[in-house]
Amino acid sequence: MPTVTESPKRFVRRREDFDCANCRKQVLGTGYTNHCPRCLWSRHVDVAPGDRLATCRGMMEPVGVLYERGEYLVTQCCVECGHLWQNRAASADSRNALHGLMGRAVKSPAASNGRRRPTER
Repeated sequence: MPTVTESPKRFVRRREDFDCANCRKQVLGTGYTNHCPRCLWSRHVDVAPGDRLATCRGMMEPVGVLYERGEYLVTQCCVECGHLWQNRAASADSRNALHGLMGRAVKSPAASNGRRRPTER
């Protein structure tokens, strides 16, 4: 389990560019970018969206996609600690990658982590 540290009360938007640790794509961040638009992988860096307080730093594998209320929600699982999280897909995300993950049964992150899913991208 990641160490839970005091988080800011509000989302902190940070525009951060990164190289995907899974597929090596150079990703230009928007301030809401959470994952690679090509492979949908990310890194476990947040306790709450944008806080960068997670100590795990493991890779977050995309394990499923839901389509709810007109938008895709990507469920990711940390390969190091098992932390589950959902994020909204961005318009730049690969539709092939999203569709390839649809229909997979995954546990609800809210049920496993005891909190609501994030609203930020």
